[in-house]
Amino acid sequence: MAEYLRIGEVAQAVGVSVDTLRRWEADGRVSFERRGNQRVLPADALAPLIASLSGSDRTSSARNRFTGVVVSVKRDGVMAQVELACGDYRVVSLMSREAADELGLEPGVHATAVIKSTNVVVETEGRRG
Repeated sequence: MAEYLRIGEVAQAVGVSVDTLRRWEADGRVSFERRGNQRVLPADALAPLIASLSGSDRTSSARNRFTGVVVSVKRDGVMAQVELACGDYRVVSLMSREAADELGLEPGVHATAVIKSTNVVVETEGRRG
């Protein structure tokens, strides 16, 4: 049996509001199925939806992308610390001040954190060993 995500779960995963998804549906950017009074999306349709939002034909070996909004930028003489709110996730990037300035990073700006890492720590609650 196929797994489905409710519209609120899709909104959270994509990093937009439910109202935005409803507008996108009206514009034909996304198609939800109806299950009773619920709008649902097949779980396997989530990745293509997120990929379609990148707005770019760029290719990259990085597979971890978190779209969100810049919530703070702390600059000093050489470096900048940029914090993004990406749905339930907080992503912090350290970069040169010059790069932050060139990208126009300020609170409220929509941005995507592209992460490629050789070290990823995975945690779960509960059982250890």
